[in-house]
Amino acid sequence: MARRAAGGGGTAVRAARRPEVRLPPLEPYGGGELEPDGDHDGLEFRETDFTGQDGAGARFMDCALTACALDETSLPRARFLDSVLTGVRGVGTNLAESTLRDVELVDARLGGTQLHGAALERVLIRGGKIDYLNLRGARLKDVVFEGCVLVEPDFGGARLERVAFVNCALKEADLSAATLTDVDLRGAAPLEIARGIDRLAGAVISPAQLLDLAPVLAAELGVRVLSDGDAGS
Repeated sequence: MARRAAGGGGTAVRAARRPEVRLPPLEPYGGGELEPDGDHDGLEFRETDFTGQDGAGARFMDCALTACALDETSLPRARFLDSVLTGVRGVGTNLAESTLRDVELVDARLGGTQLHGAALERVLIRGGKIDYLNLRGARLKDVVFEGCVLVEPDFGGARLERVAFVNCALKEADLSAATLTDVDLRGAAPLEIARGIDRLAGAVISPAQLLDLAPVLAAELGVRVLSDGDAGS
């Protein structure tokens, strides 16, 4: 809505802080299945198949996950700290109520990922495609979506602060009951809001995006748009 961001000065939007992940020398993962509450520190997981495994509450610190399979992997309440995930893929990955802090997620191919109730801070999601991402009730602070495609992401009831979309496709997003503060949507193309158009206060969009959203905004406000030649009812 290109209005002043809540709590901000002037019309500027506060930029999201990106993670600065510097991994130490890593040891190759020795194999075996994930375990609930497992502790993983300074490990490299390369082309590891975690399909259907249970790692609830596990901690990954200073780790690299590369080309790993996460189909139906159960990782609720997991913690990913100072880690890089590259080329991971999977459908139905459960990361509900997990914590991602200082994390880079690069070229992911995910579908139906559950991140409801999660906490994301200083996270970069770059490249790839994520379908039906569930972020309901999540807390996002200093998160950047860059060069990726998000299809029907669900931000219902989520809190977004200093979140940016850069050269990113945002298709049929649900913002119902979400709270936005310093959210920069100017780099989203297309920018499609399926629900929650009334929650855009605290976001910044471009003049062109405002024109594209005009029909949705008019419908939300109950405004009928008729040309001079249209007959009234």
